[in-house]
Amino acid sequence: MQLLHIDSSISNVNSVSRQLSSEIVEKWRKAHADLQVQYLDLAIEAPNPLTRDALGFRIPVSDESLTAEQRAENEVSAALVEQVLQADVIVIGSPLYNFTIPAQLKSWLDRIAQGGKTFKYTENGPVGLLGDKTVILALSRGGIYSTSEAGRAMEHQESYLKAVFGFMGVTDVQVVRAEGLDMGAESREQGLAQARQEIEALAA
Repeated sequence: MQLLHIDSSISNVNSVSRQLSSEIVEKWRKAHADLQVQYLDLAIEAPNPLTRDALGFRIPVSDESLTAEQRAENEVSAALVEQVLQADVIVIGSPLYNFTIPAQLKSWLDRIAQGGKTFKYTENGPVGLLGDKTVILALSRGGIYSTSEAGRAMEHQESYLKAVFGFMGVTDVQVVRAEGLDMGAESREQGLAQARQEIEALAA
C-alpha cells in the first residue's frame, strides 16, 4: 500500500496540521505493515505557481517548440501527478490562511489537476479519474468555522479541498479538524482533543 503524506504549513514544529497529519500517518503505519510512505513538504518543495511556462503539461512533450523552462516545469508537473497516481491514500496537512488553503498547496493542486490524468471531459461533462483513492485532510484553524452558517460561508479550506478532490473523482474524503486554536488555552485543548478523537475514529 502506498501513502502520500503532504504538509503545507509554514510553521514547522509549531504547526498543528503537521502534528495531526503525522499522527494520521502513524495510525496507518500501525494498521498496515506493508505501508510505503512518500513525503512531500510543500513549505520547502513547493512547485512554482502556474504561469504560461508552467502550463507545459498541457503540451505534448514531443513538441519541439517547448522551451527549456517549459520542459523543466513539465517535468515537475509530471513527477507530482505521478506521485498522486501511485498513491492509494493521500494525507494532507493544511492550516487555514486567510480563510483558505496555503498558496503552496494551491500550486500543488494546480499541477495535479491534469486533464487525462486526474480528470477528463466527456460529452456529458467532467469525470474524475481518482475514484479509487482515499484522501484524509488534517486541518487546523485559529477560529471556529464549522458550527455557524456565517463561519461556514467564510471557510474556503475544507470546502475547497473537498470540491477539488470530488472533481477528480475521490468519494472517500475523510476530515480531521482542529479549530478554535487561537481562542484561548481551553479552546485550544478542546480543538486538539476533538481532532484526536477523529483520528481514532478513522478507518485505516
